[in-house]
Amino acid sequence: MARSLKKGVWVDPKLLKKIEKMKNTRIPIKTWSRDSMITPDMVGLTFAVHNGKIHVPIKIIEEMVGHRLGEFVPTTKFIKHGGQLQRAVEKKAK
Repeated sequence: MARSLKKGVWVDPKLLKKIEKMKNTRIPIKTWSRDSMITPDMVGLTFAVHNGKIHVPIKIIEEMVGHRLGEFVPTTKFIKHGGQLQRAVEKKAK
């Protein structure tokens, strides 16, 4: 469900403090706040967003503004669909 437009965007207050402090450095900003909205002042910064296991670095570009930080860091690793039929197809392909 989308956030109401009259409420505006939501960015974690702790994250805003980190952004102001680390504005002119190249060190990635570590965050667990996947639900924070990407704002124009974040463009050009690198964030290390937690995916549940590790911090994955992402560099913010202009096209990401308006999206959430968590959208660019998947939380699950897709292996592949399995089963006997899939193994048979792979065996034929080799």
